[in-house]
Parts: sequence; structure tokens; C-alpha cells
Amino acid sequence: MEATVVRTGTEGKTWGGGSKSPLKASYGKMMMWFFITSDALTFSAFLASYGFSRFKFLDSWPIADEVFNHFPFMHGVDAPMYYVALMTFILIFSSVTMVLAVDAGHHMKKAKVTLYMFLTIIGGVIFLGSQAWEWKNFIKGEYGAVETRGGQILQFVDSNGERVALHDVATTLKEDRVAHERKNGLWFVGDDAELTTYSIDEIKEGFKTKENLLVRTQMLDENGAKTILTREKSLAMLDQHAVGVVEGANLTHNEYGPPLFADFFFFITGFHGFHVLTGVLINIIIFFNVILGTYERRNSYEMVEKVGLYWHFVDLVWVFVFTFFYLV
Repeated sequence: MEATVVRTGTEGKTWGGGSKSPLKASYGKMMMWFFITSDALTFSAFLASYGFSRFKFLDSWPIADEVFNHFPFMHGVDAPMYYVALMTFILIFSSVTMVLAVDAGHHMKKAKVTLYMFLTIIGGVIFLGSQAWEWKNFIKGEYGAVETRGGQILQFVDSNGERVALHDVATTLKEDRVAHERKNGLWFVGDDAELTTYSIDEIKEGFKTKENLLVRTQMLDENGAKTILTREKSLAMLDQHAVGVVEGANLTHNEYGPPLFADFFFFITGFHGFHVLTGVLINIIIFFNVILGTYERRNSYEMVEKVGLYWHFVDLVWVFVFTFFYLV
């Protein structure tokens, strides 16, 4: 069987990039577009899976305004979405500086390319640090909750419907608490299993003594708000169904709602964060090449343009991640 070689251009040569090429794009730029297309399909599959899962748990999915309501140096202040909006602005601003760097490269202005590449790197680093801070707060949690045998999350509110933390509910009991390990009970629980701050018995006893507290389930009512039980139903729910305490979120437990929400949050935002980290590292390499005059000697800043395509793609993906997780 003979191999068929596709030849393009008037000279009959196999295309290796250059001006006489499909779509007037160089080989490297075309390969970057192919990568971006395949990566876009990957992110689309992840976000579609998230959408289907959310639809399945539509009546119990966490409310984003209650989950992402922290702001640095403003402890206890309810600031829903403010910090995430700031993160988004920083990333979009870094995309603007990348556009300016590419434009400066077209005009062979080394000093401006250096400046705008530096600002782009700073924006990426700030975004990564902000995302790490968001993860820390999500993992640590703020109020805590209890979990039923069926995996339902029960949260505590006062008579005004405001969230109440576990330390305002629990009563300290004189009891010996032992973490389950392979050697003393549950072999399938790792040796690093940690005790929660309060036991379920301390939560139950404390709740009984505080008449103004109620239980809020994760189920949403017709108005999109979580259902708050009466005092009698709250006592019965805790006494008959609560089996454990949940603080923060991880891959198996989530104080905000179904564990699947945390699974998708860690995976998708982590996958995007990995792309941002990769982009920052590549930008640093390009930045030093600009300083060393590599592209001046080549008489072309196309490499800046190629990495710019990747950076714009990362920014665009974040717009969709931001919309799916935080806005919808």
C-alpha cells in the first residue's frame, strides 16, 4: 500500500508552516488551535456532567451565595460572591494585558512586551493564590452540620432563619471519644481519621437546651429556599436520624449539601487551576526569552501570540466555570 502525501501551495512542497499555509496560520499556531479545541471538548464534558448531576439533585443542591461568602480580612461579614467576582476580574484583566503584549510584539516593542507579560504573570499568580484561599475556606467550613443515615445534611438556624455554628449548639459532655482505626473497630477507615470538634451526642444535648434553635434541611421549597423544620420536627429529626457531625467539605462529606457538589468543585476548579498554573509557568519562560532578546533576533514575537491563545482560552473557560458553579 502506497502512502499518500498531501501537498499544498504553488511550489508543491509539503506544508511546514509559513505564509503559504491553510488559514494563513503557521504550523505552531495551528497546533495550538488543535490543542485548544480538544481541551475545550474536555471541559465541556466535565461541565455537562456537572449540569446533569445538579439536575438530579436539583431540590438539594447547595446555594452558591451561602457557600462562597467569604472575603479576606472580613471575618463574619456575609459577602456572597464578592471575592469570586474579584478573582474573575483579575483573570480577565490579565487577558487584557496579554492582548497588549501580543500587540506590542507585532510592533516589535520589546520593552512593552516585557511589561505586559510581567503584568499577565502577576495576574495569574494572584488568581492561583485566590483560588487556594477559596479551597481552604471550602475545606475548613464555617458553621458545620450533622448528617443523617441517608446522607442528608442538617444545618442549624435561629428563630430568624440565620445560620448558627456548631459551637453555639453543642454542650460539652464528659465522654471518652476514640477515633476509629483499623486496630480498634473500622478497618475501612484510614489511620488518619480525625475526630470532629464535637460529637453527635454533644450536638443533640445542646440543641435540646436551646429553645430558639431549629433544623434546616437541604431540601429547597417552592421559593428556592431551604426548608426549616418546626421545633418539634427538628428535635425528632435529630434524635431519630442524625448519626454524625460534618465540618467543612471533602470528597466524602460536605456540610453544604450532597458530596457530589464538592467532588465536582475540587475536580473542575482544580483542573482549571492546573491550566492556569501551566500558563503561568509558560508565560515565565516566554517572559525571560523576551528579556534575553530571543524573539528580537528571530524578528518575530509569534511565540507570545501562541501562548496568548492558550491564556485567552484559560480565561474563557473560567467564565463558564464561574457561571456554572457560582451564578446558576
